[in-house]
Amino acid sequence: MRKYVPLFVFVWLMLGFMRPVSGQEAIRISELLKDDGDISIQDISRIDKTVVVADTLDGWQASWVGGINGAQAAYNNWSQGGTNTISVTGSTVFNLKFRKERFAYALDTNLRYGKARIEDEGTRKTDDRVAINNKFSYLFNNDKWSAFANINFSTQFDKGFDYSVPDTVQPRLISKIFSPAYFTQITGIAFTPADYFSLQAGMAMKETIIADTSLSERYGLGAGERFRFEPGYSTAMFFEKELFSNVRLISSVETFTNLQRNLSSTDVHFSNELVGKINNFMNMSFQYVTIYDDDYSKKVQVKQVLSAGISVSIL
Repeated sequence: MRKYVPLFVFVWLMLGFMRPVSGQEAIRISELLKDDGDISIQDISRIDKTVVVADTLDGWQASWVGGINGAQAAYNNWSQGGTNTISVTGSTVFNLKFRKERFAYALDTNLRYGKARIEDEGTRKTDDRVAINNKFSYLFNNDKWSAFANINFSTQFDKGFDYSVPDTVQPRLISKIFSPAYFTQITGIAFTPADYFSLQAGMAMKETIIADTSLSERYGLGAGERFRFEPGYSTAMFFEKELFSNVRLISSVETFTNLQRNLSSTDVHFSNELVGKINNFMNMSFQYVTIYDDDYSKKVQVKQVLSAGISVSIL
């Protein structure tokens, strides 16, 4: 029952805070969320950040933010026990926005990499993302409705391993750069009744690339195959709102259905992030993500992350 609680909270918040506004188009572009060392759970788009191209914008606008998060724990003759650890994650997000009359474009580039040093277990990767997302849109006369087209790419920098093996067995390689890599294209209609809530649906194409064929079958491809093309359709629901002073909730539910497969094989990605701003440079966040992607696993994947760090606006 506990795993459904975030969904009930998400629905309740949307119903409670929804109010109609006009004059803006919410263009949401993803930051990819995934389990440590596991890029297979990425699907059509992973949304946890909103890029809003306002009506007042005429021309180009750019922003660039860099951040670093860290954690450290040390124990010496501690009665309760514990393991010495230190971890650091660096990230950078570059956004480029353009508006000319009813046409808008948004580019989001998200790079993220993290490592942890665990006593007696060595160094392990904790985060690894390469994501480049593009969205083109055109507002209709009723500016709550728009046509959109997305072109997205994602992969990772470094090798990822499965450490859930006996101590006498070497960790299993489960991913590496371009193994996999995903290209996705979506075109459809978006409905934005409020500046913090939107729905979208459209036809989609998804291409999976596996450079290392030893990993092909892990991601649902045939033995030795390097490429898979999937036609389908995508639906999504996005919500972002400041709930309290300096506390913001960002949530999304997204699906991708392959037209060549049974409806029960639909990929589902449910993402939530609660962000609290401490001051102009420091923030804390809690992420809760559940994913179903039967190309990788028949079981639901779950991720929870609590973090604090420093972020700086470079541009």
